[in-house]
Amino acid sequence: MSVLRNLESRIAGLVEGTFGRVFRTPVRPVEIARRLVKEMDEHRTVSVSRTYVPNEYIVWLSPEDRESFVAIEHEVADELAVRVLEHARGERLALVSRPVITFDTDDRLRLGEFGIQARLVRPEESPRARATGDVPAVVQAEHSSTMVFSSAERLSEPLEPQRAERRGRALVVAEGRRMVVPAGGAVIGRSRECDIVLGDSNVSRRHAEIRPHGNGWVVEDLGSTNGVRVNGDPARGATPIRGGDRLDIGTVPVSFEVE
Repeated sequence: MSVLRNLESRIAGLVEGTFGRVFRTPVRPVEIARRLVKEMDEHRTVSVSRTYVPNEYIVWLSPEDRESFVAIEHEVADELAVRVLEHARGERLALVSRPVITFDTDDRLRLGEFGIQARLVRPEESPRARATGDVPAVVQAEHSSTMVFSSAERLSEPLEPQRAERRGRALVVAEGRRMVVPAGGAVIGRSRECDIVLGDSNVSRRHAEIRPHGNGWVVEDLGSTNGVRVNGDPARGATPIRGGDRLDIGTVPVSFEVE
């Protein structure tokens, strides 16, 4: 088992194992882990020879969700930091220090919502770094704007069982396989970290995401190289899809089905 797959299993184990028995709220460590990785990817700073990413993250929780995290949040934070670190290594992204994950409370958030702030905190530049220009000039960056997510979008089945039943079970058929899309959605790509893995070299590591929306499903391009098409048309933003639609993930034809 690869390191990345092993880490994915460990994060998933937080839900199904010891930690999972503690979390009785819609916010789950797996969802936070996915969003942390996405925030890392979206806040890159390109230097002369490296691409730097944030090394400090604040996860804001509603008072109700924070109460469930308080007793074990240090352990969860450590697991999340490992997940972020391994993603950076796998993508050859530069970190100026080990990632630090902290939790805080925001009274404006509702149950099931969480926010993430990312920040790149750089050490003082060495003479060599100044000479080569390998470290960005700013020593410390401000926090990014807080991105607020609702776990209801990806974890709608436990929160809205009637809507999930109306939506139906989604499946994708690609590369000779028929794969179930989890109730909370799936990231599709070439990386083993993805929920649905495609082997074609024209597929980006994190290519697209299929997720529930309202009573149906949407697909969204995650900044891939070769794009996403729905029935031949380019997908722009969150694009609704229905059973019987044909998706092109890069050059891989994918049939979308709903049961």
